[in-house]
Amino acid sequence: MQLLLAIFTGILYAAGIYMILRRSLVKLIIGLALLSNGVNLLIFLMGNLVKGGPPIIPEAAKVIEGPYDDPVPQALILTAIVISFGLQSFAIILIKRTHQVVKTDDLDEINTTDEYA
Repeated sequence: MQLLLAIFTGILYAAGIYMILRRSLVKLIIGLALLSNGVNLLIFLMGNLVKGGPPIIPEAAKVIEGPYDDPVPQALILTAIVISFGLQSFAIILIKRTHQVVKTDDLDEINTTDEYA
């Protein structure tokens, strides 16, 4: 299962970077979303999560026995999801305003910072 998730993470990274390198602002946002989901999966994989393992070590245990799940990567992923949602929302509003002013979403045609009225 971890190999499948690792391959899917690589696909998300590749697709995200490919979309970021396109000329359209909309594709840039889609690429950022794909890349952030790839990072979330990478953090999830680094946590070594095991199916059915307890998330917390019992207080009476002197040493770690058997597989257990670390709750820190899960908390980091939840935080990253909230931050990426805020970033994507801000970028979508910024792109909407840019499209209203410049009347295009092509990055090559947007070459000035002057507002067009």
